[in-house]
Amino acid sequence: MNVIIIEDEDRNARQLERLLKKYDSSIHILAQLPSVTKTVEWLQKYPLPDLAFMDIHLEDGLSFRIFEHLTLTLPVIFTTAYDEYMQKAFKVNSIDYLLKPIGYEELVAAVEKFKTVRSPPAVPDLNALLQLIQKTQPGSYRERFMVTIGTKIYSVEVTNVAYFHSEEKATFLVSKTGQLLPLEYSLDQLSAVLNPAQFFRVNRQFIVARTAIQAVHAYSAGKLKLDLLPASRQEVFVSLSRLSEFKDWLGR
Repeated sequence: MNVIIIEDEDRNARQLERLLKKYDSSIHILAQLPSVTKTVEWLQKYPLPDLAFMDIHLEDGLSFRIFEHLTLTLPVIFTTAYDEYMQKAFKVNSIDYLLKPIGYEELVAAVEKFKTVRSPPAVPDLNALLQLIQKTQPGSYRERFMVTIGTKIYSVEVTNVAYFHSEEKATFLVSKTGQLLPLEYSLDQLSAVLNPAQFFRVNRQFIVARTAIQAVHAYSAGKLKLDLLPASRQEVFVSLSRLSEFKDWLGR
């Protein structure tokens, strides 16, 4: 079976590939694609795979946009970090999904279902899916995070968060006072539970709060560098694929 993985988090993509190989070592992973743009380019160039695993949030927007560029009969299993309300929405629309972090038994069940049905897939109703996301997200945004360090448990309100960043397979919350706290979330999972009016994922490593951006510097080739408060130990650039969306978000 030939498979593509459409996922912008390398860690998640590698984990999914390991689970697939555990299930069936003969499965061939044709490509790991991090964005709508790269997925469209790949699908235009190569024959369709047997199955695609598709994350919802990609580098350059929602993966549903892929179907706006191409007319496909491609079986898709969505991977999502949305809560139970989003799960119900996907069930109602008869779309297979796997909830992150993906478990082996859930993966096996989804693939076995695909192999059993093998019917020509329907093209997702994009408007219906987007409306469902809009309906299920309000009220599900996180208002605080519980962080455990040793024997202590800290409660951090989202309004006190400056940014989130990933480093060496770990995710950290940085508060407005400069506290660095570990989180048991991936950035992909955080993207699904943070209010997009307040937070923006500028690249694979950073999700920043609007209030933490102190200055934006323009560089050659259209690059944008952010000055954050508190300052980050790493330089923070906006991903080129997200520049237009970031400018729109910042200007709202």
